[in-house]
Amino acid sequence: MDAEASRSIASHLRGALGACRDVLAHLPRLALDIALPTLCVSCREPVDGEGVCAVCWAKLSFIERPYCPRLGIPFVYDPGPDMLSMEAIASPPAYQRARAAVRYDDVARTLVHALKYQDRTDLAPAMGRWMARAGGELLAGADMLVPVPLHWRRAWRRRYNQSGVLARIIERQSGVKVRSEALRRARATEQQIGLSRAQRATNVQGAFQVSPDRQTEVQGRRIILIDDVLTSGATLDACARALLRAKAAQVDVLVFARVVESR
Repeated sequence: MDAEASRSIASHLRGALGACRDVLAHLPRLALDIALPTLCVSCREPVDGEGVCAVCWAKLSFIERPYCPRLGIPFVYDPGPDMLSMEAIASPPAYQRARAAVRYDDVARTLVHALKYQDRTDLAPAMGRWMARAGGELLAGADMLVPVPLHWRRAWRRRYNQSGVLARIIERQSGVKVRSEALRRARATEQQIGLSRAQRATNVQGAFQVSPDRQTEVQGRRIILIDDVLTSGATLDACARALLRAKAAQVDVLVFARVVESR
């Protein structure tokens, strides 16, 4: 057997071994899919894809124009260009603009809670893509993505930061780099659930900082804060203030869902 034939056989063997490794690597997932078919995170019906069936997907209330150019709050009718919402006029936040993919309704709440508390990181790709679509105008001029940080004790319990997971998906969609270390939570805070708007603001006051060794990374940059939900906006406002104190040029906000008060 000549050398060329030997190399050809060796090449085919390596290819066969590589194919076998791929099959073996996917066997556990295949076995799990057969034993436990994927269920819709909302209605628990079997579903092909990323966790939401067609019926529940249709129930998601995607936020489209017209909306407040400052806060992204949807308008019932189009009031004309550059018209701000009452919230943006009465209590403008530290961040410049906010955008959300969907309203925080029943299906959106189920998705958020599954991602945050039930290790359903398989939902993040779809949620992140919807966020990237909603935040296209913000991402076009951004220098970095900064996920809202968890305190280290909470991060240790959860094992991952859901905002960071979403930020990585948006990074792949947009090309804007994630800088997770640019902002840190300097102290632990109470859960915001159940607190009034004023209590939420007090709870997170001074809770976020830019470390001295990250000041140059932030200075002069256009930053997008990434989070799962915007409720009162207190946490995101506190994060924006910390970044602006570190001389960020501008801070915007991109979330998966936002609370929209009915009128």
